[in-house]
Amino acid sequence: MTDHGRLDAPAIGQRLARIDELLERVEGTPGPTSDAAIEAVQALAEVYGEALARVRDLADPQLSGRLVDDELLGHLMVLHEIHPDPLEHRVVRALDNLRPAVRKHGGEMELTGISDGVASVRLTVKGCGSSAAPVEEAVREAVLAAAPELSAVRWEPAAEQPDAAFVPLDSVTRRPVASGGTA
Repeated sequence: MTDHGRLDAPAIGQRLARIDELLERVEGTPGPTSDAAIEAVQALAEVYGEALARVRDLADPQLSGRLVDDELLGHLMVLHEIHPDPLEHRVVRALDNLRPAVRKHGGEMELTGISDGVASVRLTVKGCGSSAAPVEEAVREAVLAAAPELSAVRWEPAAEQPDAAFVPLDSVTRRPVASGGTA
């Protein structure tokens, strides 16, 4: 909790996890009481979604931008299908925000497409494969945080670099053969 009684990010995460647990228990209990509880939660979520949509509609552009940039509110707008930014725009913005950190690791990335709930990202990181794993995880988390309606991030192969021409060392160090003779 924050000083003003507001929930901070860890407290929100704990509440969301608890809500998931409780809803799983309710859904796992057959019967009319369970059905009524699920229906009540759905109706409450619809009303809160409508309230959030009205706040967004009443907000001036500056406040609207701040609402969208708030992680919790942004997620709720996606959940209620009222987020003003299209999916691709949110993913590109997440990648752009992460780009300086990825470049520090010698990496580059680009969104190559979104299809069937999966974002395809081309990521190249210099170094061994194990150095790419933390960068991949950071990119995955950033993309899924910006677009929680996505189910996954798929890694596209890096653009192929032309193979270096192989020149045997002895062909470079060998003296040219004079006509009619040997070296």
